[in-house]
Amino acid sequence: MARRRGCGSRLFAIFLVAMLAGWLVSLSAVLLAARRDEAQPADAIVVLGAAQYAGRPSPVLRARLDHAVALWKRGLAPRLVLTGGTGVGDTTSEAAVSRRYVRRHGVPDSAILLENRGRTTSQSLHAVAGLLGETAPSSVVLVSDPFHSLRLAIIARRLGLDPHTSPTRTSPISRNKAEYWKYLLSESVKAPLAYLFERSPT
Repeated sequence: MARRRGCGSRLFAIFLVAMLAGWLVSLSAVLLAARRDEAQPADAIVVLGAAQYAGRPSPVLRARLDHAVALWKRGLAPRLVLTGGTGVGDTTSEAAVSRRYVRRHGVPDSAILLENRGRTTSQSLHAVAGLLGETAPSSVVLVSDPFHSLRLAIIARRLGLDPHTSPTRTSPISRNKAEYWKYLLSESVKAPLAYLFERSPT
């Protein structure tokens, strides 16, 4: 009996060490992706939504939009896809607020596509894949905060897109070390879960 308990304890210890090693690998991958900017010519630039306040983009959303507009003005893609649904208690979607913002910054309606129903990263990217699939683009530049890059790329690949991440460097989250590490640690769990469980639409 004592021998069985000892064997069980060793197996449990091995399991814990393996889990810790896997998590450290995931965290390292999230950190590496956060530091990388893969902006290059593509079929579309996709901006992941964030909070909006009474029709005005939050500082986090504004940082993403400013970065995306700068990429669009560099001529990296002909289209700008704005994502984000309507939150509880809101009367307009993040995507609609984003459209008003980028129009004021020189992006014409003819270059804008909206995904205004998704409330999660996965929902938004699934909708974007369907939206872009109508004209068969394959490559996208994904714009969000740095901590988000790895999971965005994983999900986009699952959906048949060719993703290139280009994170904004001006988000208030990046300037707040405690907040930034909170998101990094969260993504170190979410990213492998996306890799394991995210599936292409059938």
